[in-house]
Amino acid sequence: MSKITTELLLERAVPRSTRLRKIETLNLSKLQLKTGDLDPRLFSRLRHLQKLDLSDNLLDKFPTSLTLPDLRVLNCNNNKLEDVTALKQFPLLQELTYENNVNLTLNDDYKVMFLLQNLRLLNGKDITKLADHVRRVNSRKLTSKVTAHWEKFFRDKLPEKHTAEQVKSIKKKFLKSVQTNVVYGPSSLSEFTRWRVKMIAEEFLACSLGLELNSDTEPEEKTDESEEETTESPREAAEEVAQVVTPSKRKRNHSKSSSGKKRSKTQANTKEEAAEDVSAEPLHFLQCHSKGNSREDFKTQLWSCVFEPVLDSGARKDPIVSSSRTVATCGGESVCLIDCETGTVLKKYKVATEEFFSVAWTTLTMVLSDSRKKAHNILAAAGRRGIVKLIHVAADFCYGEIKAHKKPIATVCFSPTQETHLFTASYDKRIALWDIGIPDCDYNFKASQLLVLETASIPLRIALVPTCPEQYLLAGCEGGCFAWNIKLDKGQKSRPFEAIFQFPDEESMTTSHRVDGLAFLNDDVVVSKSSKPGCIYLWSWSRSFDAKGKGCQRTMSAVILAELEWSTTDMSYLTLSTCPAKDYVLCGDEMGSVWMYNLSSYTTAWGSAKGKRSERRIPPTQILKWPELRVNGEQPAEILVNNVVADPAFTYLVVLTSVNITAIWKKS
Repeated sequence: MSKITTELLLERAVPRSTRLRKIETLNLSKLQLKTGDLDPRLFSRLRHLQKLDLSDNLLDKFPTSLTLPDLRVLNCNNNKLEDVTALKQFPLLQELTYENNVNLTLNDDYKVMFLLQNLRLLNGKDITKLADHVRRVNSRKLTSKVTAHWEKFFRDKLPEKHTAEQVKSIKKKFLKSVQTNVVYGPSSLSEFTRWRVKMIAEEFLACSLGLELNSDTEPEEKTDESEEETTESPREAAEEVAQVVTPSKRKRNHSKSSSGKKRSKTQANTKEEAAEDVSAEPLHFLQCHSKGNSREDFKTQLWSCVFEPVLDSGARKDPIVSSSRTVATCGGESVCLIDCETGTVLKKYKVATEEFFSVAWTTLTMVLSDSRKKAHNILAAAGRRGIVKLIHVAADFCYGEIKAHKKPIATVCFSPTQETHLFTASYDKRIALWDIGIPDCDYNFKASQLLVLETASIPLRIALVPTCPEQYLLAGCEGGCFAWNIKLDKGQKSRPFEAIFQFPDEESMTTSHRVDGLAFLNDDVVVSKSSKPGCIYLWSWSRSFDAKGKGCQRTMSAVILAELEWSTTDMSYLTLSTCPAKDYVLCGDEMGSVWMYNLSSYTTAWGSAKGKRSERRIPPTQILKWPELRVNGEQPAEILVNNVVADPAFTYLVVLTSVNITAIWKKS
């Protein structure tokens, strides 16, 4: 029988408690506890535990799934610990002591400094500066050395068309060689260096070359389509990312264009409706943004996703072949990279004190240590803290940050023509343009602010005008839709808006409305969504904006081309997106559904100078209904679709929800 019982935990709480979930401080010292006494099922009920004393016991290691998501202080003095890597399950840990564990060395100190990003005190000493060096400089140097070792000794040994056996052989040889030959720092840290080199090398093989990591974890179970309800078990790779739920009896979706109660009789048999019914089936439902990796987290809001560009496709030339099946998603404290086909979470980046709202990709040509140039994809992520994180994905390295604003950043986007130019839109009512620079082989970089656009209200969505992305920027804001001249040769660094657009409002025109969705369908057609119930407008940029007019803050009437029929909800911040290559507009609703509009039969007419407004609202081509989905035997509560994005080839749909579920659909 275990030494630890519910009664013991309640008694040893400080102060004593009547419920496990209320305990914040717990003293379990001097109980002769062994590792097997720490029952994960019992400890998982200590959801709010912040301080834990396990000193003066007989622990030789930690169980890997204690599930203490809020643990901040841990005392393990006077035990028999032999390994510290299991401590990574406590990402919020700030103070750690494990003195008088004779088997632990300086190498273990460095391991916990790397694994625990929020650790400030180790064995009573402030390790903030040293830990930052370990996480940044040490990782940067080792990544550079590992990459150089592959390029010099192994790159040419892998045939372009390789077999599984060849991959297995070269991977084994590379991992052995790199751990033997990559040396950095003092000999007293050689164990830590080998540990990090192996980790970096495996990640390098998996991400840069597509060679799978040799993980100790079990592969995820495949879903039997005949089963009524199934729940896929979480993977323990990376940071216990879980693929949690599957729909009851997966079926291809052949839903009709809309539900009858939202359609008028005159719209029932339109040509547009019959033009194309996209057969799509749900592939994966992932719960990979959980706070503290909790499987019970169905509250984290997911906000932004964008597909990674393909490096060797001439990404800026042909949008249809410019995207991979890898998508970056963000929400809560994490950013994830997901393979849409397999549902595998390839990478996960966490900042415990952050809530990420937006992500964006760019491709930078970097100079390697041997002076060769190579293109790499860089991911920018930003959110509540007003800081932009810059991540070199292939190296699995967050190499820098830009303290862009003092208030939260709502959205970010890169210029399609200037790869280092990044726009950040913030709750401080400013949109800033940054040059993020190009990092050198040691990841040194210099960012500079080029421009500040003053907004009259909080900017929510931004879009560069496709025909002149270096001259005009549009923003949907809490108080309307605005345009700025962003040309850098004007000299004026801080600029007011140049135009505000009026839209129909019952019997008149108004500029005052929340615009929480904004995107270009093609070079001229803008799609914007108002918080007014069921209101998505398509309008012409060239016919609405008078570039020849003089002065700032001019009011212009948007030339409306059409209005889309959408949900009657007044729920805000359910944003829209477009797939320009396929003439599609996508928007989720408050019921978990995705409204899809194929507008290919309209765009030619809209392109003419005399193109007239469509007299009636255009119904959706199709509505993808949220499938019957069960989590722990129950259906999730209210599901809002915060965002939905298709890849340029229109193969995958990624749906981000308000209940911490990422849904991936695939076109059949």
